[in-house]
Amino acid sequence: MNMYHALAAHYDSLVKDDEATQAWVDLIERSADFKHVVECACGSGEITLALARKGYTIEASDLSEDMINQAKQKPDADKVDWSVQNMIDLKIKATPELMLCLCDSLNYILEDEQIVHLLQQAYELLSEQGTFIFDVHSLDRLDEFKEEFLEEGCLDGTNYEWSIQSDDDLIYQNFVFYDEAANAHYEQHIQRVYDPLWLKAEAEKCGFTVNIVTDFIHDGITEGEKYFYILKKGAKQ
Repeated sequence: MNMYHALAAHYDSLVKDDEATQAWVDLIERSADFKHVVECACGSGEITLALARKGYTIEASDLSEDMINQAKQKPDADKVDWSVQNMIDLKIKATPELMLCLCDSLNYILEDEQIVHLLQQAYELLSEQGTFIFDVHSLDRLDEFKEEFLEEGCLDGTNYEWSIQSDDDLIYQNFVFYDEAANAHYEQHIQRVYDPLWLKAEAEKCGFTVNIVTDFIHDGITEGEKYFYILKKGAKQ
């Protein structure tokens, strides 16, 4: 199934959160000194555009052409250089002071080797004092979704079902959208939850200095939903 195909048209209606977007922007601005940004897995561009409206120059990409098309329809979309790309094989136009991979997008990478490659790629692409910020699901999410979460409703006139369940270190999200003729359109997303200390160690092997924040404001690895990794290049003593 093509991820973020059927979901793309309803993504913002399902998960858009202006307060969370502002929290991401605040964390980014207090964590890095930057002018040019490269964002991978930008989704529908909510955080991207919030940064662009503040005057930062941004190259933003996503693997889903449908999601990029949604982003391009939004106000101020012309302030961003959009492209369809795989986050583990990025082609960029200018060296960034900041790279981003937000909204648990890194969890869509299911193999250790590709995680390591992504970290190495970020280190190579960043400027000498650059910063790479990403967030991932916490280990607590695996416990949270051992029992299936199920939501049913109507988005933009379209009936839908959304279920989430964990199995070992994987989280499965299943979406069903029903069109006007009551035909069902299925979409499944699979994410892997990583040991946070393993991620830290692999980033340090690449040469980064690593700071971890839980749920935007709590220093270190604590109970919560998300771990935010702030990786600094060229910061080691």
